[in-house]
Order: sequence, then C-alpha cells, then structure tokens
Amino acid sequence: MGALHQGHITLINESRNNHPITICSIFINPTQFNNTKDFNLYPVTIEKDIDKLEAAGCDLLFLPSVQEMYPPDDSITVYELGYIENLLEGTFRPGHFQGVCRIVDKLLTSILPHTLYLGQKDYQQCMVIKKMIALRNLPVHLKVCETLREADGLAMSSRNMRLNEEERKNAVHIITTLQKIKEVFMPGDLQLIKQQGVQNLAQQGFTVDYVEIADATTLQPIQVWDGQQKAVALVAAYLNEVRLIDNLLLN
Repeated sequence: MGALHQGHITLINESRNNHPITICSIFINPTQFNNTKDFNLYPVTIEKDIDKLEAAGCDLLFLPSVQEMYPPDDSITVYELGYIENLLEGTFRPGHFQGVCRIVDKLLTSILPHTLYLGQKDYQQCMVIKKMIALRNLPVHLKVCETLREADGLAMSSRNMRLNEEERKNAVHIITTLQKIKEVFMPGDLQLIKQQGVQNLAQQGFTVDYVEIADATTLQPIQVWDGQQKAVALVAAYLNEVRLIDNLLLN
C-alpha cells in the first residue's frame, strides 16, 4: 500500500534474483480498513516510492485508481476463508480479510504473476492470501519472506512513519516481548506466558488487542503445548493511535 521501506525493497530484490520481470503494485485499499480515520491517515509517499522502486531496478509499477479497481458495476465476491478470518486480526477487524482478498484477487488477475512475494510480518494475512489463491485456483506461487527489522529489532512497517520520537523508542517493546515469550516457551499450559506478555506491553503504555501463541501452520491458538507442535507468537497493540503487529516463530 505504498510508504515503501527496505522491507519492501527486499521483496523486490528477491523477485529480481529469481525472475526476469518484477512488478510492484501500490494501492491503498479502502475495503480493508475498518476505521475511516486510519485510512485517511495512512501515509502516502508516492514520489519517494517511485524513486525507491527505480533505484531497486523494479521493471513495472502498477498504480491503479480506486475507480479502476472498484468500478460502479463491480460485483462483490465472498471468499469462504473459514475460521482463519475470524480469529486474531479477524476478531478485532471484522471484514478486514474479505477486503484484503478482494483487492489481492483483483491485483493478481490483473497481472497474472508466476510468483507473489509477501513479508512474514503480516503472518495471518499471508495465510489468508494463500487460502484465497487456492480458492480461486490462481496459477500463482506464494513466497513468504522473512520480516526485515530495524537495528533495534522493530519490524519495518509503513505505520512506523506515524510514530513520534518517544513512541518509536517505545515500540521496540513489541519485539522484546516476543523474544521473552520465546525464551520461556516450554511444554505445558501457555496461559500464564500469554498473560505476562499482555501485562508487559500494558506496563509500557500499549493498548493490547492480543498476545497469542498459535499453531504455525493452521493459526489455531495453542492452550497446552506438547513440545512438538510448530508454534508462532503474535502480537497486535496500539501506541496511542498507531496499531502495530509483529510475530516470531518459536520453534
């Protein structure tokens, strides 16, 4: 959705290393915002974005208008995503993933790429898009790339631009909370670990939507870990009006 950072450019580089043509789309999608204010405040830096794409050697930029992607006679497809759209992000942003699928479906069918490169920071979104690609039987391979981080560990995100200096320093507590969860992660009941994660962020001034430990493949929450199941810790929390998300694979 624009406001490009080095994490996005890493995806461009990965594509260029594997394919003769690399295309980037930029479109701030209104149908995936539950909060109109959040949509209106989303950073728009298109000229800087174009400069970064040119410098990275991106071949094409697809920059459609809202009218082009959502014409007046547009039909609305309902994607049967199952439980995955109603937990975690889906709980706090109802309808969000339908909006994501609607636009990514349109972007993919407009371009028909061989491979789609996404960042792991939006872990649940990657899983939703994978499900959408299967539902639509699109001939697109999904490649999820590792989250790129700032020097202090904060996950790179376009929303970081909205943080003031004090908030930016404080935001690092999200990754330190995730790292602490990984340190104490062991077989048994996980409820206390999750609660401690919430408390730690709350003490640092965050308003926490969730701190969850889930199956890394299905995203079903894990209440009691058997020591074998692949797991991921996920966080969503607000610093004042800026909502930040991150995740960390645990084993």
